[in-house]
Amino acid sequence: MVDYSKWKNIEISDDEDDTHPNIDTPSLFRWRHQARVERMAEMDKEKDELKKKRQSYQARLIDVKQRIGKKEGDEAALKKELEKIENEGKELDRIENEMLKKENKTPWNVDTISKPGFEKTVINKKAPRKPDENLSEEEREIRMKQFIKENESLCKKYGMFRKYDDSKEFLQKHTQLVCDDAVNYLVIWSINLEMEEKHELMAHVAHQCICMQYILELAKQLNVDPRACVSSFFSKIQNCLPEYRQQFETEIRDFKERIKNRAQEKIQEAMAEAEEEERKERMGPGGLDPADVFESLPDELKACFESRDVELLQKTIAAMPVDVAKYHMKRCVDSGLWVPNAADAEAPASSGSGVEKTDDAKEESAKEKEEGEGDKTKEEPIYTGVSTEDVD
Repeated sequence: MVDYSKWKNIEISDDEDDTHPNIDTPSLFRWRHQARVERMAEMDKEKDELKKKRQSYQARLIDVKQRIGKKEGDEAALKKELEKIENEGKELDRIENEMLKKENKTPWNVDTISKPGFEKTVINKKAPRKPDENLSEEEREIRMKQFIKENESLCKKYGMFRKYDDSKEFLQKHTQLVCDDAVNYLVIWSINLEMEEKHELMAHVAHQCICMQYILELAKQLNVDPRACVSSFFSKIQNCLPEYRQQFETEIRDFKERIKNRAQEKIQEAMAEAEEEERKERMGPGGLDPADVFESLPDELKACFESRDVELLQKTIAAMPVDVAKYHMKRCVDSGLWVPNAADAEAPASSGSGVEKTDDAKEESAKEKEEGEGDKTKEEPIYTGVSTEDVD
């Protein structure tokens, strides 16, 4: 048999059987209806509050369990917090059961007695998301440069907005900014600001960059054009749950940390490049660095170059073994630390040349003879034509 008992207790606002002849019937109907609507609104509000508490409870429960599993923090304190959260969950279960009992005891009315059997919703179809273009790195770079040339001022203006509503209105007006090229520009701008030590401005531009990335990620998940997600994102971020807000803030904090690290890397790269350029400029004709060569010289030769004493240099070279002296002096010439006088070095040794040897050349010849190297065919001297102008 069919149970018809559930139809016996139905709340009807305009039930005339309960009215009194001395009571204004239309007013009574309105009061009844208004009271019923208020009760239903209050019940819906309680359901929403319970739902939010349940979501918050689940998020905190998962977080504490993960921290316990990873052994982060004081284990005893975490277990105590877990016990407290579980007690809150039991209390939420009790409230939910009471709410269900109360709802079951509530009489049916015109709003709850039935639901539509057939309904159809027609919405405007959002534009599909553009497929990833198979572009080469060179083509992407060309596209990026063209985008910056056309929209750099707009990107900077967007990066300076402080309010979500202003950013939303601006992006809806300039929809060409909702793309990966704009994100790339904001990232580069953030790095440059950090390198210039404009930390507060970098932090704000980074916030705007993350907003743009969230819009693009939302479009990717929904498989729609990113321009169709601008309004959805800003509405969601302004009315989001604490857990979503916390995730958003964490993403911004991590992004700023990556920006700072990259800025430091670029500064170090620039310093290394500058040092390399400076080293290349110092290179002598033989491809050696004079600073490196000077550091490799014996202390007595260093003293000669530091004092710029040519006579002391000659005496020091003469006192050294020939092969050692030639090794060091050749490195000095190749690095540009020593610039010999080529004209004096090539002066002919024969008496019939009509050109006399310089005193330095004669002295060098005498020294070589004393060391047993006075051949008819003279070897090229280690140093010739020494002057104080030639000492670097």
